[in-house]
Amino acid sequence: MGRMRFLLDTHTLLWWLFDDFRLSIPARAILVDPGNKIFVSSASAWEISTKHRLGKLTGVDVLINDMATWVQRAGFSELTVNILHAQKAGSWPQAHRDPFDRMLAAQSALEDLPLLTRDSAFRNFGIRLYW
Repeated sequence: MGRMRFLLDTHTLLWWLFDDFRLSIPARAILVDPGNKIFVSSASAWEISTKHRLGKLTGVDVLINDMATWVQRAGFSELTVNILHAQKAGSWPQAHRDPFDRMLAAQSALEDLPLLTRDSAFRNFGIRLYW
């Protein structure tokens, strides 16, 4: 594939960082290809931190303490949330309640970044998905 840009869904980031068997073989191939540029949304840091605080996400204590370093060491780039992303996320007509998913979909659409996810709910947003 090579020389493509992708945005990671939060579960994809976590599964890569913690070498989870649920990460698909094609997704792994995309992530190890040095020709690809991989982006991690700051919304994923918000989601991970929120779910960890609520007790819905365990085993990520080392990540919570220094997420930026983990992302950098993985060779990924941060994609910050800007006002246009926020407007798009808030205005999607889709009946999808998860604010993190709405933001990732908005960033994927506006930045022309295919989303690397196994979550089929993103199909409703009309964005490019890989898994």
